[in-house]
Amino acid sequence: MSELKNGDTAPDFKLESSEGGEVSLSDFRGKTVVLYFYPKDNTSGCTKEACGFRDLKGEFKQHGAVILGVSPDSVKSHNRFTDKFGLNFPLLADTEKKVAALYNVYRPKKMYGREVMGIVRSTFIIDREGKLAHIMRNVKVEGHMDKVLALVKEMK
Repeated sequence: MSELKNGDTAPDFKLESSEGGEVSLSDFRGKTVVLYFYPKDNTSGCTKEACGFRDLKGEFKQHGAVILGVSPDSVKSHNRFTDKFGLNFPLLADTEKKVAALYNVYRPKKMYGREVMGIVRSTFIIDREGKLAHIMRNVKVEGHMDKVLALVKEMK
């Protein structure tokens, strides 16, 4: 599978949501989508990232953007994570890592000096027509949500 690039149509998918039922990317056509992949619920970096998006949700909404978080955790795990931190956007359960594979974010990475397969923290900003506008891989959490918001504000 070739690497996704800006301007490509974002691969569509359907996943179970922490808000109940299933969500498809195509459900959000006409809105800007911030699709972020993270390794695991309730870990320090992932919590910081989720809470950062939570705190900025109002600003994203003002600019016509929705936030979707995706990890391999179950809906049950997502619900606990959402309840614990008052998250205000859907977390999607990619338990089989199929969507992570579509976006090429399930890949080898270094952990404690060893190479393991895992989710590489990544964010995709998808425009109103369903095209990839910005691709950010190997994201560092610090300041990331503000950068994403700045990019969304530039899109109109």
